[in-house]
Amino acid sequence: MPNTTIKNKIDQLGNFMIEIFHIIGLFVIGATIVWSAIHEYFLIMQHESGFASLKDILLLFIYLELGAMTGIYFKTHKMPVVFLIFIAITAITRFLVIDMKSLVTHDKFNLLVMVIAILILSMAAGVLKFTEKKYRSDSDY
Repeated sequence: MPNTTIKNKIDQLGNFMIEIFHIIGLFVIGATIVWSAIHEYFLIMQHESGFASLKDILLLFIYLELGAMTGIYFKTHKMPVVFLIFIAITAITRFLVIDMKSLVTHDKFNLLVMVIAILILSMAAGVLKFTEKKYRSDSDY
């Protein structure tokens, strides 16, 4: 019996250390997202044009989605994969907004690939949301 008690204490210590690492890691990631978003916001405010462009606003949405994903993961210990898909869609949209001329100039096929990628990602997000609702366990509520 003494071996079982020692093993239980070691398991508890290991679980505690993993939880501490998890919390510290999420705080570091969250702080990095906030720091980067604030830095980007100040760069936007210093634009010579005096206003934020669409690419700037889309970048702020990416930071917002990263922060929301981190917050959800912190609260639930479950990775909201659909947020990664939203981030990818926003990033591709931002790329299209920024580099549309160069994208079409080199090869018109590139534009089609980007649009198809957004369509596939949107369908994947829909499938994830559908399966999340249909196959959610009672412990998830």
